[in-house]
Amino acid sequence: MTTTLTIDELERSADRDLGTSSWHEITQEQVNGFADATGDHQWIHVDPERAKDGPFGTTIGHGYLTLSLLPAASYEVVPRQGGSMSIN
Repeated sequence: MTTTLTIDELERSADRDLGTSSWHEITQEQVNGFADATGDHQWIHVDPERAKDGPFGTTIGHGYLTLSLLPAASYEVVPRQGGSMSIN
């Protein structure tokens, strides 16, 4: 598993497997909480009854919710080293 990666190494890693995080289940409660935090209460995210008749047959998580989970997943792939921090 890769534990450190410089910018130069990252740029040369297009075809390299850098690691995979574990699966993370996203609950409807998390989706609803994200909708409350962002004000995005679009029915495809928060209305299970209406979403049954939608294009996916169920609700779907917000795209930005998915993006907001990347830091936690990335720490599984490239753990923080010795008390260091990262800033995004």
